[in-house]
Amino acid sequence: MQSSPINHQMMGYDRAITMFSPDGRLLQVEYAKKTVKQGSTAIGMVCSDGVLLVTDKRIVDPLVVAEAIEKIFQIDDHIGATASGIISDARVLIEHAQLKAQQHNVTYDSPIDTVSIVTSICDLKQLTTQSGGYRPFGVSILIAGIDSDGPKLFETDPTGIFFQYHAVVIGEGEEAIEAVLHKRYKQSITIAEGLKLCIDALKTALDEKFGPERLDAAYIKTEDRKFNKFDRKELERVFKHSK
Repeated sequence: MQSSPINHQMMGYDRAITMFSPDGRLLQVEYAKKTVKQGSTAIGMVCSDGVLLVTDKRIVDPLVVAEAIEKIFQIDDHIGATASGIISDARVLIEHAQLKAQQHNVTYDSPIDTVSIVTSICDLKQLTTQSGGYRPFGVSILIAGIDSDGPKLFETDPTGIFFQYHAVVIGEGEEAIEAVLHKRYKQSITIAEGLKLCIDALKTALDEKFGPERLDAAYIKTEDRKFNKFDRKELERVFKHSK
């Protein structure tokens, strides 16, 4: 009689972050990735005139003050970020990145480049995957910035891996929104057009649950390299005229 395969969790391979399963997997890291997929949606996009970040604040209680929920963060004048997953984890990483940016400014009297911020965050994420007593950061972060050679957009995941993208989505509804981006995104898109595309995609994926009060968005234009947030009236106007 053939014995059934042994479940990895039953063997305890998911009890320690430093323990590999027999097929070479770190199960705690995989659980962290699942946490990200259950998080609120965040979209990043490189546009012809800059970079754009759009996110769903996912307000679950009507008594919550929507304006007090922060899902898009400024790292430096020319760099912003948003996240999906455990936002408290994101805040720790964002504060680490903000400190890194300020130290670079003081030391070299010049703004830090986006990839240096990304690698600094990913170094900290990777450290928690190889040290006992830690758990992985349960968050993916999108980092967008304008460097001297143009706009940049990166995604970091709980393993400490990062990739550069033209457009990317993380969190709830990822597959549906990714399909919209593959179909409609073009590198010639402007920030204004990109905002409308992102809202269209969020409406498609989140259906009747999604309203303008849940929107948050920020942009950095190539011409001035300054982080700016869209005001509430502009977001409501674009939401009203989107599909």
